[in-house]
Amino acid sequence: MKGSAEQGIGEAADGRQIEKRLSFGHGLSAIGAELFFFAGIWYLYLPLLGKSQSPAQLSAGGKVRMEPLLSAALNIAKGTGKEKGDCRVQNDLHNVRDILPRAMMRVLLRVAEKAGVELYLVGGTVRDWLLRRAVGDIDIAASFSAAALANLLRAELGGGAIIDLSGPEDEAARVVWRHQQVDFATFRSGSRTVEKDLVLRDFTINAMALPLASLLAGGEPAVIDPTGGLVDLQAKRIRLCPGAFAADPLRMLRGYRLAAVLGFQIDTPTRAEVRRYAPRINAAAMERIGYELQRIFASSRTASTLQCMHEDGLLEWLFPELYQGAGVLQPEFHHLDVFEHSFLTCRLMEEILAQPQRWFPQCNEEIDAYLRLENTVACLKWAALLHDIGKPATREQQPGNDGRVTFYRHDEVGMDLFREFAERNRWSRADTNRVGGLIAMHMHPFHLCNVGREGKITRKAALKLCRRAGKDLPGLFLLAMADSLAGCGEKKPQRMEEELRELYAFVQKIYDEYIAPVLCGPRLLTGSDLINEFDLQPGPLFSTLLNELEMARVEGEVQDKPAALDFISARLRDLTAVSPSGLEADGEQVFALSKNNKWTKTCVK
Repeated sequence: MKGSAEQGIGEAADGRQIEKRLSFGHGLSAIGAELFFFAGIWYLYLPLLGKSQSPAQLSAGGKVRMEPLLSAALNIAKGTGKEKGDCRVQNDLHNVRDILPRAMMRVLLRVAEKAGVELYLVGGTVRDWLLRRAVGDIDIAASFSAAALANLLRAELGGGAIIDLSGPEDEAARVVWRHQQVDFATFRSGSRTVEKDLVLRDFTINAMALPLASLLAGGEPAVIDPTGGLVDLQAKRIRLCPGAFAADPLRMLRGYRLAAVLGFQIDTPTRAEVRRYAPRINAAAMERIGYELQRIFASSRTASTLQCMHEDGLLEWLFPELYQGAGVLQPEFHHLDVFEHSFLTCRLMEEILAQPQRWFPQCNEEIDAYLRLENTVACLKWAALLHDIGKPATREQQPGNDGRVTFYRHDEVGMDLFREFAERNRWSRADTNRVGGLIAMHMHPFHLCNVGREGKITRKAALKLCRRAGKDLPGLFLLAMADSLAGCGEKKPQRMEEELRELYAFVQKIYDEYIAPVLCGPRLLTGSDLINEFDLQPGPLFSTLLNELEMARVEGEVQDKPAALDFISARLRDLTAVSPSGLEADGEQVFALSKNNKWTKTCVK
């Protein structure tokens, strides 16, 4: 893949939010402002000069009380200040909902008192608060048993579930109560202080802490920052803590997830460490790998993050099927090999999702509603990246002078390969079926476009596509559009994108006029009717018959209940002609035999 993704990963996350959060530079004289400016710049760059200790580390106990100084200096340098909406840390701290629900804050303080220990907000809780992001789970660290703290919290709350999150060497526990989640962790590896615990974490921006009790003390609490995470947060930089990847290889993937979600850049030394430890990534549990990947695909920076992972040698250990397409050349419709084409399709899918109305203006409402469905955006990007993984296994070069290259059935083979990938990575059944279905169907819109060039696309053909795609009909055309845009070969039809746009408008119209009314209205027949009218026993044949009846209704062949009964009778006669002793559907025996042969007497004349 060409080019670097660092620029793509390093956007968003407004640094001014951090500056406002931390600055206090009100009423500074001109001389004082200059002193504050140079002190702040010295504080910002000292860690980058290779010094062994930063001002954060030189302060007592690693507690950083210089961050207002730094932010005030940066605000002055950028010409901001009180008149620009500057605010104080302590002013925001009075609104504890910025960090925790007020009731939970009081309960946690009671837990700390009963345990006789100090509790610290740590990790993502502190990071997200400083970034003014919504704080999700509450992360607490203490020099105390995590399980004991979890039990104390549950007792104080009067309920809740406790989940043991402990690993081989560290103790952790989660309390879930009324949609709130609190994670307790005992200081790592026997650390006796929070500073030593923080140094053992993954990245510097996750290695900061706030004493819980100090948040209600009314003063200015110190951010405990022994690794310089505050400076990295200001610079939108992801930098690993010493030995982080050796301790847990999954942290490599987490770094890219943080880059994707926050819009930060991973610094050069950290990326070098990824290249060193990349072969160890599969030592992590597949469930943990899957969680991080899903977060990357749900972000708005999936393509640039994958590019960065590719450059650093991590991606190939996670997607060996994808790399089978490297060097696999394609026909003249394409200008890239299968591997490059797959990456480009993913990037273009992300661009289309950002502005779907640009590509399908006539179906904007339907697509907007579809994209709001749970996990839809991530599934579409997965399908875009893996839609052609079946091509390497199906590539053939036809004999003869032209030597034409084909990939017959690559969509079906690709679906099977994807299912193996999804099973290996512990995917849910729903997401597996959804992405696998899109991969299996991704050529259908192109086939219909070919039909349209030679004649008129029938309503029946459009109905079959609607029925097979189901709720993912908009997604199928979004995938087809990304796939088409990623191919720029000499023999590509000139109006391919316009044809896809027109086809989707036509198919959506057919759906709205003929399918939606049927789906929204009552069924003409139910399973009870099949039992009562035909004396059938419930079995797989029920869904086959009712689905065929629904299709006949959509196509206008059946309009009322008497016609529906006649349709089922005729269909059963056809099935009996295939196997008089029992009904067969699609060549497989099904368990829907009649009781005492009553159905045969009733329906076969």
